[in-house]
Amino acid sequence: MENILVLNGHEYYEHSRGELNKTMFDATVKLLEPHYNVKTTVLKDGFNKKEEQEKMLWADAVIYQTPIYNYSVPAVFKKYLDQTHEHGVYFRGKTKEYGIGGGLLEGKKYMFSTTWNAPAEAFNDRNKFFEGRNVEDVLFHLHLIHKYTGMKGLKTFSCFDVKKNPDIDFYKKDLKDHLSRYFQV
Repeated sequence: MENILVLNGHEYYEHSRGELNKTMFDATVKLLEPHYNVKTTVLKDGFNKKEEQEKMLWADAVIYQTPIYNYSVPAVFKKYLDQTHEHGVYFRGKTKEYGIGGGLLEGKKYMFSTTWNAPAEAFNDRNKFFEGRNVEDVLFHLHLIHKYTGMKGLKTFSCFDVKKNPDIDFYKKDLKDHLSRYFQV
């Protein structure tokens, strides 16, 4: 992989200003820039659909840095996905089996880097809030969006308990360790 797009999916709210998300976005870019051609998008600054589609076609990998709001991505990030994932650009129709074989982004990879208010202990335990589901299960709908395009997912990176018990140094070290599984950092 030579070309990587890093996208900051944060949407500003008074109760969620995006400081951690920006920190993780900046850390990702800083780790990758010495080794790769990196382009970035910051959704809160606005975006042009065609430019973003060109970036996606250019990229070998996409890393989405995003907070999780109400168990999904912020509205501006969902809008980005809805507008950029266009028939004839990222996928084509008329395949034998729905969603299989029509993706035009085959060979590309994507990764979600997420921040959660939920603690890690809320996952993977049938007696806890997520009823035994892991992060990938909760984000399954986002993985389907990319599967439809032919992209392959890398394991999601997550920071947990970010409002009650933030540990920025740990998150940054953990991010570096996670990225090193897939990229030169």
